[in-house]
Amino acid sequence: MSDLPHVTRVRHDTKRRQLTVARVDRLAPKMVRVILRGEDLPGFTSLGFDDHVKLFFSSGPGGRHPEPAMRDFTPRRYDVDAGELWIDFYLHEAGPATNWASQVAVGQELAVGGPRGSSVISPEGIDVHVLVGDETALPAIGRRLEELPPQVRALVVLDAEEEADGYPLASAAQLEVVKVPRGDPANRADRIIEVLRNLHYPTGSCFTWVAAESHVARAIRRYLMSERGIDKRWIKAAAYWRRGAVGTHETITDEE
Repeated sequence: MSDLPHVTRVRHDTKRRQLTVARVDRLAPKMVRVILRGEDLPGFTSLGFDDHVKLFFSSGPGGRHPEPAMRDFTPRRYDVDAGELWIDFYLHEAGPATNWASQVAVGQELAVGGPRGSSVISPEGIDVHVLVGDETALPAIGRRLEELPPQVRALVVLDAEEEADGYPLASAAQLEVVKVPRGDPANRADRIIEVLRNLHYPTGSCFTWVAAESHVARAIRRYLMSERGIDKRWIKAAAYWRRGAVGTHETITDEE
């Protein structure tokens, strides 16, 4: 590939917004969409489908941790006209975000910070978009699919828990969703790579986006570069979480 994808990095003024829950939608057994509104919302900017905001979860009066816990989440949609910000939650193991989203009700408040910046991957010049991820990547994948024009292809390789089944994925693009066979969570990287290995992987102007557990995302990126021979500039991989750690969110680059 002689041409490169067009990626623009944009910085935003950071602001913490105090918002109110206007609606709660159950999307799947363990997927909850929280729609936020509020006077602080105008001026919110999110230009990249995989942007992340900080959500601040308080332990409440008498809690052991007076400082709120912070977690990164994808702004699933910002509807300027409706004055709404959508945040989708996967209710995995207990933690401040899951605990909050499990009991969330209309009228509750939530502080939202950022995003500090956006990495905008232009669809122009890309014929095929390959999106690889687990249940934590679903909001970003869903947002990207909605952005794509009808003349391109979108291939989603999804390794999601059964409790995420039913999460809506729709696109004007020519969409194919491949589900990774379920198995031992410890072998996620091997299972995903085996699916990728057996796919007729797109050639030409194909951009691959990966988001999953840190070790899984790194392994997939290595596979794409070493076995598939894909230029790293046509891959973006991110760790959305790390086994045994909290609050992990990082873009994966070349390793030592």
